[in-house]
This record gives sequence, C-alpha cells and structure tokens, in this order.
Amino acid sequence: MSRGWVAAQLAFAWLPMWALFTALMMSAHDRPLAGAAEAALLFIAVAAALAVPVYRFTRRWRWPHPMVPSFVLLHFLAAGLYSTCWFSLISLFETLRVGHLVVVLGPGLGPFIITGMWLYFVVAGVSYANQATQHAAEVEAHAARAQLAALRSQLQPHFLFNALHTVVQLIPADPRAATHAAEQLAEALRTTIDEQRDVITLAEEWAFVERYLAIESLRLGDRLQIDARIEGPARDASLPSFALQTLVENAVRHGAGPRVEPTHVAIRASLAGGELAVTVQDDGAGASDVDMEGAKGSGLRRLRERMRSLHRGRARLEIARVVPGGFTVSIFVPQDALD
Repeated sequence: MSRGWVAAQLAFAWLPMWALFTALMMSAHDRPLAGAAEAALLFIAVAAALAVPVYRFTRRWRWPHPMVPSFVLLHFLAAGLYSTCWFSLISLFETLRVGHLVVVLGPGLGPFIITGMWLYFVVAGVSYANQATQHAAEVEAHAARAQLAALRSQLQPHFLFNALHTVVQLIPADPRAATHAAEQLAEALRTTIDEQRDVITLAEEWAFVERYLAIESLRLGDRLQIDARIEGPARDASLPSFALQTLVENAVRHGAGPRVEPTHVAIRASLAGGELAVTVQDDGAGASDVDMEGAKGSGLRRLRERMRSLHRGRARLEIARVVPGGFTVSIFVPQDALD
C-alpha cells in the first residue's frame, strides 16, 4: 500500500473529529460555521500530527498480557505529555499567525488538558486495536501456511512410495527398465525436495507429471494409454503444486493398475474466463460409491483441502463416475486468487 493512500486514510479518519470540534466551537463560542471550522482545523491538524509518535510509541510498548499497573501509569504519563504538546503547539501556531503571544485556553486549562488526554487515548486505543487485528491475521496466515506445508509433505511421500513400488516390481521382470525407472525416480525425488512453492505454473507441473508417467509406462507398457491436450494459454496458468500429478496418479493407480486391458487416460487443460480447468478421465476399473463419497482416496482429499486453503474456497475439485467404468476428476482454479 502506498504512503499516499495511507495518508489519505488517516486524513479521512480524522474528519469526524474535525466535525465534532467544529460543532463544539459553534455551540460553546457562538462562532459561525466557517470560523469554527477554521479554528477546529488547527486543533485537529496538530492532534493528527502528534498521533504519529503515538503510533510508534504503542508499537514500542506492546499491550501486555496480563495487564500490569506500570503499563497503565506509562500511558497516563504519555497522555499528559501529548496533551501538553497539543496545547503548546496550538498556542505557538496562533502566536505565529497573529504576530503576538497567544495562549489558547478554550474553555479553560483543565478541560483543555483533559480533552488532549482523551484524544491520546483514542489514538492509542485505535493503534492497539489495529495491532491486535494485524496479529490475528498473521497468526491465521501462519496457521494456513503450516497446514499447506503439512498437506504438501503428505502428498510428496505418497507419490514417492508409489513410484518406488513401481521400480521394485520391475526389478525381477525387467532389470534394464528398473534401472531406467530408478533414474527417473531420482529426478522426480530431486524435484519434490527442491520444490517448496505452493503454487506453480501448469507447464512446470506437466514436466513433472511426464516424468512420473514415464516411470509408470515402463511398468504397465501398452496397458497405459495417455492422451494429453494442454492448450497453450493454460500452460502459463497457475495451480497448486502436485495438483495435476495427484489427479494423474489417482487415475493410473485406481484405473489402470487393477486391469489387464488397456486403460486410456485423457488429460485436458484449458484457460477461460480467468479460470484454469484441468480434467483427468480414465476408462479403467471405476470407483465404488464409498470411494466416490470419500473423494477417492487420501490424495484427492488432501488436494481438496490444499485448494480450499490456498484459494479461500473459490477453487473446486469435482469427481464424476464414467459409464461403464472409470471416473473423471476436474479441478477449477481461479487465477485472480493467485495474484
């Protein structure tokens, strides 16, 4: 946020106080509106200028938990200093304006000092309230980041365990293919370790998925048929890391894995209306009602939770049964939520 915008917000916040002081001067001193507004402007301008060190002071002396008497005493002393400075600066500016010494007392020194102290406590109270709101937002953001990190850390071992299982299955049947698969797995492992971002481009995600599919193709051979169509604009769109990989892995494991017949896995990605749509469909073994109700395994469930946290409920994950077998999983990711 720019400094100009912050200044505009602060000025707007003091406008009601200016109106209040104008009304008080019109009532107490029987001044016309213009004269009362001009006099009140000096009072409020000085109060607003002195609010800046008050903001800094409240950041230096945080609200204690639990409350201690020394904290209350400190702010009463600071309120007295603020009020004295407020009274002195108003008198100084009036002296400079008229060219001779002026002491602005208003309704009297006592009420003047009390009003200044009241202004101090208003400013300090608003500052502490803003700090509490900011702290709550930081705590919430930290909790969200921790949840995302935990979900991502669960997804990565999930994939690696399955890929390692593929390599182990290849060792007795085709040692050469197992060696090649182990090399591919090493590259995939390097990616999962190095990738710490929660959001990446679809092009980056697809490069990782292609490596995973190369591993699975060594094991399944012609039983796994991949048809990928990713539109050009969609490649630069963003999505949660390991999102597409989770969809594809789910289709391979639960669709193609249990079958002897070839299983076709169609991967589609498009970008329209500021939303990335990614769909993975297979014609494999299908899904039971229990699986459909439970979001077809822990991988999809964790992905749904990550999307909910990352996009504040605006991203969607949808699952549909395919007749006679297989199922379709689609994710829809709004791009403006990632700015």
